[in-house]
Amino acid sequence: QLQLVESGGGLVQPGGSLRLSCASRGLHLGGHHIAWFHQAPGKEREGVSCIDVEDHTNYSDSVKGRFTIFLDDAKDTAYLQMDRLKPEDTGVYYCAAIWRPDFGLRASLLPSAYEYWGQGTQVTVSS
Repeated sequence: QLQLVESGGGLVQPGGSLRLSCASRGLHLGGHHIAWFHQAPGKEREGVSCIDVEDHTNYSDSVKGRFTIFLDDAKDTAYLQMDRLKPEDTGVYYCAAIWRPDFGLRASLLPSAYEYWGQGTQVTVSS
């Protein structure tokens, strides 16, 4: 069983940066597709970034060029580097994973594609 633990959220001013972490417990992250999701107050959870086992990445249009997803295999941790933050980035951020070790499969930004979820970390962008 894979457990995911997010951290790194907080309050930041518009234009600032945060780095979210998603640490794995129980199983290694290797062989998994990893994604980050954003849930704004009163809205559906939506995918913002994902990465597959070949390190191919994908981003939603709303964060492209501002957010970066990457993995540290040695630490079994996934990260979301968030730069040039905007007030509309406010919400709870979740990391998610699904076992997909085969090459040639691209990760998805759909919540239904993932089996394991973290508890979420709050990000507030406000002056």
